[in-house]
Amino acid sequence: MTEVTRILAAAKAGDREAAAGLLPLVYEELRKLAAARLAQETPGQTLQATALVHEAYLRLVGPADQAQWDNRGHFFAAAAEAMRRILIEAARKKRGQEAGGRFVRQELNLDQPAELDRSQGLLALDEALERLAEIEPRATEVVKLRYFTGLTVAEAAAALGISPRTADEDWAYARAWLVTAIRGE
Repeated sequence: MTEVTRILAAAKAGDREAAAGLLPLVYEELRKLAAARLAQETPGQTLQATALVHEAYLRLVGPADQAQWDNRGHFFAAAAEAMRRILIEAARKKRGQEAGGRFVRQELNLDQPAELDRSQGLLALDEALERLAEIEPRATEVVKLRYFTGLTVAEAAAALGISPRTADEDWAYARAWLVTAIRGE
């Protein structure tokens, strides 16, 4: 049993102090995941990797949540979901603050089609993921682990307790489904 797994088991058993010992063990890995995710965001993003890790961690061990992680993979899946929600909230807040609500001012360039900015793309992805979760919940979890935490197919499979082949099939299906859903086809 690794130290992380031991601390997660203690936290699950109700030891609130165990959660405090968890952060130093997982901080660097969470920070790398957050930095990789933020690198895909719009340049000039005001949310930094450190802030994203801290906010996600507070949500994971805060008083509203009971620490109920079965293992290291389950914890990182929960961290991925927390980071995803924080980024979605930030994108929604940004969209609400823009003049014109959902509208974005763009220069008219007849040579190139207009593109969604990354925060709008993130919101479209979130809406599509919610629809996918209704029909293929496991595939949705594979996407969250791959896209929001940068796990490999094998790592996502281990976190979900499924075979790498199944995770790879779920990943391929979900990507195709999401592209179609986001494009509105």
